[in-house]
Amino acid sequence: MEFITSKENETFKNLKKLRTKKYRDSENMFLAEGRKFLEFEETPHVIIFKEGVSEEILCSAKKHMCRKITLPEKLFKELTSQENSQGVIICYNSKQECLDKLGDNIVVLNRVSDPGNLGTIIRIADAAGFKDIILTKGSVDCYNEKTVRSTMGSILAINILYFEEERLVSFLKDRDYKIVVTALEKDSIPYTKLNLSEKNAFIFGNEGDGVSKDIIALSDEKVIIPIYGSAESLNVAMAAGIVLYEVRNKLENK
Repeated sequence: MEFITSKENETFKNLKKLRTKKYRDSENMFLAEGRKFLEFEETPHVIIFKEGVSEEILCSAKKHMCRKITLPEKLFKELTSQENSQGVIICYNSKQECLDKLGDNIVVLNRVSDPGNLGTIIRIADAAGFKDIILTKGSVDCYNEKTVRSTMGSILAINILYFEEERLVSFLKDRDYKIVVTALEKDSIPYTKLNLSEKNAFIFGNEGDGVSKDIIALSDEKVIIPIYGSAESLNVAMAAGIVLYEVRNKLENK
């Protein structure tokens, strides 16, 4: 166990920089906070503890053969993004995008901007058995601290790729994906009536603007979630959960 007490320490300064997207991208690393992440088999790059952290957390970390650092509370506060931190932050190497092994059913997020929504959708996709998510450029960073926290560890299980929006549709069509978008269009059908193809891409849009008009125009199927009460709309993460579990149900009953 290493003890770092100076904010001028090079390791500490580099860890602090990981709170910025630019440095996460350049170093291909990100921070995840909380004891939950110690339960996963993914090998961390380094584990950072707050001085005086519980023995229980220290024991949970023993299985991970990686560098371990303890910081005094003052320095740890400069790394944490939580008011009531559990006293442990894990630094991981970012997962490499895997383009050649995309599954037959993938999730696509078009400019989703809220980190909590993205994290929740990643968690939902993982729970429903989807292993690939494509984000169009302009979407929030999947390694944003709030996003990572919202995934509850599913960030470690999902293959996440970023695409230019202009390239997305041609990429999907070249690989024979049926493009399904959630959209409030006249010819949209209830999501329960969706017919699946051998390969399907399910696209969910920005919180305020939905899926872009260009993508809608080139889609193969448009679906809606009927609203029976007075609510104007559903949160994008809720909508994704409803549709993806319906898709899972259809896949299980094929």
